[in-house]
Amino acid sequence: MALESINPATGETIETYDEMTAEEVKEVITQVHDAWQAWHRTGFDERAERLRKAASLLRERVDRYARLMAEEMGKPLDQGRSEIEKCAWVCEYYADHGESFLAAESVETDASKSYVSFEPLGVVLAVMPWNFPFWQLFRFLAPALMAGNAGVLKHASNVQGCALAVEDVICEAGFPENLFRVLVISSDAVEQVIANPKIAAVTLTGSTGAGKAVAETAGKYLKKTVLELGGSDPYLILADADLEAATTICVESRLINSGQSCIAAKRFIVVDEVRRRFEALFVSKMRRQKMGAPLEEEEIDLGPQARADLRDDLHEQVTKSIENGARLLCGGEIPEGEGAFYPPTVLTDVGPGMPAYDEETFGPVAAII
Repeated sequence: MALESINPATGETIETYDEMTAEEVKEVITQVHDAWQAWHRTGFDERAERLRKAASLLRERVDRYARLMAEEMGKPLDQGRSEIEKCAWVCEYYADHGESFLAAESVETDASKSYVSFEPLGVVLAVMPWNFPFWQLFRFLAPALMAGNAGVLKHASNVQGCALAVEDVICEAGFPENLFRVLVISSDAVEQVIANPKIAAVTLTGSTGAGKAVAETAGKYLKKTVLELGGSDPYLILADADLEAATTICVESRLINSGQSCIAAKRFIVVDEVRRRFEALFVSKMRRQKMGAPLEEEEIDLGPQARADLRDDLHEQVTKSIENGARLLCGGEIPEGEGAFYPPTVLTDVGPGMPAYDEETFGPVAAII
């Protein structure tokens, strides 16, 4: 089986990657575990030095990696550059503070000396999403490596190029060979990885469904687990709000990363007293946002959705919400032409029983309640 990276702005295939066999996956995990045996004995100074080098490499390659994200999942270039800078920052943050965070803590007991010691776990499996393909990795990887752990990654299938770029950064920063490796596998193979006795823990960022599956498997094999799942965050607009300022912030929050952020505001709950004026301002500003292909236009507010199937699922949520009584104020139509584009969309009169109320809309769709 092959995994494909497809440019969502054009539909063209960028690269095809052969999926690893079960034996190849097992061998990679063994290599990472072997590398960890020496790494967890290193001092904090050595670990911090490697992280600072990784930060330097990221800044040197900021334009290259921003372009890679634009190609693989449609991120506007300026947002891609910001993401890489944030990755460099998190490397330096844990290089600066990791040792103090992990310092032993004294505990008062009836013993002559008692303390809590924070020890490395071992090899951590990360199952990560496509929406922030560098940041999601480094926010796990920087603290994990500083704590003396090793890592293997199952990234989203459409951003394998980003995954392998991070593997290169870690290698070139001077970390031991094989301390962090990418597993080119589909979701079906994740259970076998978690079951491997050399995997100590698993962290996932993704959908609720994916989180349930990983948690169930991790529980079966008694592996430590951290999950960060989706959400449909509410933004409350009260009668005394500065509506000019509020609507500007609402637009930015809803459209960040082309609307594909788990922590973006998605449901806008507005008191009746100011609802009509809020709607007018919000819709006017949403309509002014510029959509385009990231590699063709620098000054855009949102690019395409990451994949055509995701765009189609989003449109179905909008359509079903309208069928169930929501009113469309702007957007809501798939543009003609190539690419997985979807315009800034506002629905109002949204209520229970509608996808825009009951489900997360992972794209540039705002629900006014």
